[in-house]
Amino acid sequence: MKDSLGAVQSVLVLGGGSDIATATCRELVGRRARTLVLAARNPDSLETTKKELEALGATTVAVVAFDATDTDTHEAFVNDAFDRYGDFDLVLVAFGVLGDQGTAERDAAAALEVARVNYLGAVSVAVPVAQRLRAQGHGTVVALSSVAGERARRSNFVYGSAKAGLDAFFQGLGDSLAGSGVQVMVVRPGFVHTKMTDGLPPAPLATTPEAVAAAIVGGLARGSHTVWAPPTLRWVMAVLRHLPRPVFRRLPL
Repeated sequence: MKDSLGAVQSVLVLGGGSDIATATCRELVGRRARTLVLAARNPDSLETTKKELEALGATTVAVVAFDATDTDTHEAFVNDAFDRYGDFDLVLVAFGVLGDQGTAERDAAAALEVARVNYLGAVSVAVPVAQRLRAQGHGTVVALSSVAGERARRSNFVYGSAKAGLDAFFQGLGDSLAGSGVQVMVVRPGFVHTKMTDGLPPAPLATTPEAVAAAIVGGLARGSHTVWAPPTLRWVMAVLRHLPRPVFRRLPL
């Protein structure tokens, strides 16, 4: 349960290797989060993060195996995590892959992998998570979406379409959970300087994992259902979303 001041105390991170997830965990531990379960495909890679969070004040930091693409195991994984560690105040869905647009346009398997991780994996694990949170009567799901899902652009439409599906699913999930004590918050970052974008030319309004983490924590405090990082992107995308297609196609996007 959240503490008497409303601070998150227990967190399940799906995609514990994400730079944004790590920055968010640091921020939450600084605000009295004490139990963190970091789930990732390669748990051994999170030992440094585990030690860092413990040094910052977390009392329990567990690192567990989780594969976003192994959808047959997701329900059992979720039930085991809740049974073993108790109620979670926050479940952060942070896994994802960018993929290579040029390859995905020519190779169906590559395109499917992007969709499998970013959309199917998220849906598969979110359904049992929502059921467990509904049963405990409280908690928040935070899903890392992207501005790329606001309107598919030719430069990354495979990734963008998967994120559009994820975004719509979690917005609808939040509506379905209204009145249950469970909330859903969708986070829409723009270009973030992370290992996933390393080597790519930064887009305008590029930001950092720490800035996105601060936006997430601020959104949790406000009870927001949607968070943009940086906030200016909300108005940029509002314009781009409504441009006529002939105009949109001429933009270098």
